[in-house]
Amino acid sequence: MTGYPENRLHRLRKTAGIRNLVRETKLSVNDLIFPLFVTHGENIKTEIKSMPGNYQISLDNLPREIGELTSLGIPGVLLFGLPGEKDETGSSASFRHGIVQNAVRVTKDTNPDILVITDLCLCGYTIHGHCGILNGENIDNDKTLDIYIEIALSQASAGSDIIAPSGMMDGQVGIIRKALDTNGYTGTAVMGYSAKYASSFYGPFRAASDSSPSFGDRNSYQIDPANWRMAMREIQEDVDEGADIIMIKPALAYLDIINRARATYNHPIAAYNVSGEFSLIKAGIAAGTLDAKTIILEILTSIKRAGADIIISYHAKEAARWLTEG
Repeated sequence: MTGYPENRLHRLRKTAGIRNLVRETKLSVNDLIFPLFVTHGENIKTEIKSMPGNYQISLDNLPREIGELTSLGIPGVLLFGLPGEKDETGSSASFRHGIVQNAVRVTKDTNPDILVITDLCLCGYTIHGHCGILNGENIDNDKTLDIYIEIALSQASAGSDIIAPSGMMDGQVGIIRKALDTNGYTGTAVMGYSAKYASSFYGPFRAASDSSPSFGDRNSYQIDPANWRMAMREIQEDVDEGADIIMIKPALAYLDIINRARATYNHPIAAYNVSGEFSLIKAGIAAGTLDAKTIILEILTSIKRAGADIIISYHAKEAARWLTEG
């Protein structure tokens, strides 16, 4: 027997029952959040070409969508709005009856218990497509914060459970937290897009939300993909400013950032499995080179294994069906 292994790890992989027994990371439908794109009009359900199975939907179709998500056991949604009008300052983002605000009300009327997260940004509401107020061709960070306060209060008033500012303005979490507390919304949580990278993986989303910048890029306010220490500084800022949840975006190309954050912070961590990641996988499935169930569940499990507590994903519906089979 000389030379044969003394430790035989294959014993713990021999059967499905044993593998399930010793599985270290267990993905659950309770980990998932589904993003929704809501638009004006009636009886609209337009499939997003690059994101099969995802749609721009009108408010009258929203109850049916919420009903499906509820039946699948998905605990929450992240709402994005396509406004009816745009201007230089994105003023419609803070309208009392803006598209996101009305979507919150419809969602809560349909299922009061579903968790509603509202994205707070200006890129989809401005004619220039940038995430804040411009001074020439540069972002005016502090003027943008004043607008963010108005948006946050309007979303909280509509019934949002969690405000999620995604513009990567310095100080955004702190100023929103203060505004919410001062105006009586102490129970409304803030999810910071704490480490949001200037990523190429956002392309399909920008088409879906009509939020591409009309000039330049967002490299001056989103994180350089080469940097991890800067990401940790951004996360620390959000923690210091009162973020209830921290988010890393994208997920798959930044699993190391999720893992570093998990090792450093006790806060709940969300990871956004973004549109480009979704579309690449869907293209591989359509080409017949990837098996849908195994690849999608492997990806989502890897995000959770890295340390995410919450996974925002366009795969959430199909993953929920597989996770609840049997």
